[in-house]
Amino acid sequence: MQYHIEDYRSGDPDIKLAAEGLVHSSTLPKETDVLIIGSGPTGLTLAAQLSAFSDIRTCIVEQRSGPLERGHADGIACRTVEMFNAFGFSHKVLREACWVNELNFWRTHEETSKGIYRSGQVRDTEEGLSEFPHVILNQARVQELFLDVMRNSPNRSEPYYGRALITIRTDESEYPVIAELEHKDENGEIRKEIIRAKYLVGTDGARSTVRKELNLELKGDSANQAWGVMDILAVTDFPDNRMKAIISSPGDGTVVLIPREGGYLFRVYVEMDKLGEGERVKTRTFDAQDLISAANKVFYPYSLDVRHVAWWSVYEIGQRMTDRFDDLSFSDNETAIPKIFIAGDAGHTHSPKAGQGMNVSMQDAFNLGWKLAAVLQGRSPEALLRTYNSERHAIAKDLINFDREWTTLLHQASKGDQTVNAEDVQTYFTQSGRYTAGTATQYTPSILTGSSRYQDLATGFQVGKRFHSSPIVRLSDAKPMHLGHVIEADGRWRLFAFSPQKQTIAESLNALNGLCEFLKSSTDSPIVRYTPKTWETDSVLDVRAIIPYYFRDIGLSDIHDFLLPRKGKFALRDYEKVFCFGENEDTDIYLQRGINIKEGCLILVRPDQYISHILPFNATEELSHFISKIFVQQN
Repeated sequence: MQYHIEDYRSGDPDIKLAAEGLVHSSTLPKETDVLIIGSGPTGLTLAAQLSAFSDIRTCIVEQRSGPLERGHADGIACRTVEMFNAFGFSHKVLREACWVNELNFWRTHEETSKGIYRSGQVRDTEEGLSEFPHVILNQARVQELFLDVMRNSPNRSEPYYGRALITIRTDESEYPVIAELEHKDENGEIRKEIIRAKYLVGTDGARSTVRKELNLELKGDSANQAWGVMDILAVTDFPDNRMKAIISSPGDGTVVLIPREGGYLFRVYVEMDKLGEGERVKTRTFDAQDLISAANKVFYPYSLDVRHVAWWSVYEIGQRMTDRFDDLSFSDNETAIPKIFIAGDAGHTHSPKAGQGMNVSMQDAFNLGWKLAAVLQGRSPEALLRTYNSERHAIAKDLINFDREWTTLLHQASKGDQTVNAEDVQTYFTQSGRYTAGTATQYTPSILTGSSRYQDLATGFQVGKRFHSSPIVRLSDAKPMHLGHVIEADGRWRLFAFSPQKQTIAESLNALNGLCEFLKSSTDSPIVRYTPKTWETDSVLDVRAIIPYYFRDIGLSDIHDFLLPRKGKFALRDYEKVFCFGENEDTDIYLQRGINIKEGCLILVRPDQYISHILPFNATEELSHFISKIFVQQN
């Protein structure tokens, strides 16, 4: 974490200096750059990312009267914790959350009918998949952490509560999206408000008004199956109530048990009655006691004495998604630019039992946020915004297919289907581990994702997948750290220059110096071409070098001045750009991630932590050509 660049000031460094001329008002602004409808985890991820840019005006409105207090989603995948780290609050999540380390499988004694027994145990997450665990923390707390990021940002952002979207229309003006909202004032009177925006994003859930205004609909099917979910404080003799567990009891249903944060609370998903053809949950009368009774049948011979129900709900199993996630139709030409987007549950809905909904939804926003910022700041062409639908719609389709297979398998196992047994459930979960951890996403070749032509230079970093962090040592202060943790949610691209190991250290440094000289001075350099003259040299493309030698064998005096850039009004040196090996083998990132140590390579990483391209170390021409499609020339 870097600060004290302009002056020394005490206090929490997470609290950024307020933007100059910032004026707070309880009144909705007349115009904004980005209008976000809905302050769930998706909307707040987007708002928090945009709040980092003091020159971008963002307005987020919410129909509820205030922040969410309890209930809803709770599973946080490893990949999502990686994203939280970029926002600066993963340490808080890890301290507060319940860590899911094991998954236990339970089934009924088929011959003796003596109730359930533990039939299997597996690691919840594949070893080495991420430096972060799968954790459980309630959605309200996650949203609060994003709100803290917004409040502490240069923009001091806060949602405007108690406002419901009524209609959207567009014109050809500078602020082409016109939203009409209703707001209940202090006197209880309903007042209409109009706000214009350059872009609008609907993160307003499964009943999205934005989606309806775009004439899009959620398409899919329903399994006509009701499930209940409850967060409870209970006394039980079930031995795995602090472990994640899947319990299949043919004839009585399935329970998915999730331990919650705090050491006492836990969540129970329980299969309820099958719905009739065309029947909906809202037409049935369920109460918390129905859920408790259904769960106790599955838990037999163990008992579940519920002392308090903190939150409960009943929902229908179904998988639905829209045809598009923006306002362009399939007939629009290739130059049309989207102005309205939907993300999260507004575009895809499914069951909550695999713990993917909130995670995938926040990744939608993380994908879109940096693209909006780049376009609004003039760093990238508007055509960049077309990639949001193409990338995230494909991911949502994968989610729908996975959820359908997973929920069907659980239902079949609970009903005694002869073609499915408890071992099948365990096998499927194990095989799907990378998907449920959130690390399976891989973007296909596009203007943002290169080919796999040079994949053999770094077999542990796959083009299109997230940058899989690994331990390293920072040269300047010998700090052991994770290389991926330098990627913050600040809209910057990263270029990791993995130097080749030559016959001598001097030869290796010469190769690195050649790259640095190109990046610093060449007219073809992406740093020279795409960084505005008044900005810091690393404000668009942040270059980090990794030298494949022990850190004590290299001194700062050996490093090219490009990697020790002058910054701030005092032209202070930035000493945090260069990394080496430590004493332990796990800090040899070349070994850990399959990097060709003799050849080295360049790894270009997007602001949302996904690998855009892998190139040979000296492929400066290819690098410049690839980046030319993404950025707008500044100088």
